[in-house]
Amino acid sequence: MEENLIYAHEEKLRNAMINGDVENLEKLISDELTFVSPFGQIVNKEDDIDSHRSGIVNITDIKFLNQKVIPLEEVAVTITQATVQAIIAGQHREDEMYYTRVWQKHKNELKVISGHCSFVQK
Repeated sequence: MEENLIYAHEEKLRNAMINGDVENLEKLISDELTFVSPFGQIVNKEDDIDSHRSGIVNITDIKFLNQKVIPLEEVAVTITQATVQAIIAGQHREDEMYYTRVWQKHKNELKVISGHCSFVQK
């Protein structure tokens, strides 16, 4: 799997999250998504999309600080350090996070099938 393609998809996902672009989030996230939040919650695709659609999660900015792609045959793993500014349930947050995502190629499309994020402790 080509690294440049994965970086481009990470950027598409970043833009969709910032813009609350539910249509593109639907395209970039696998129906089988299992994501572990920094609070230890298991999130599926429906939960993730609904949080953006409802406005419970309003990401206003994401800046990638460091990013690594580990390409494998039919999947790629990304490890991304980022600063995230968001309004979550009415509360403004600014956090530094680490995200790990697994991108899977399925029917000639790349989608996030699994992921995890955690707060960076300073």
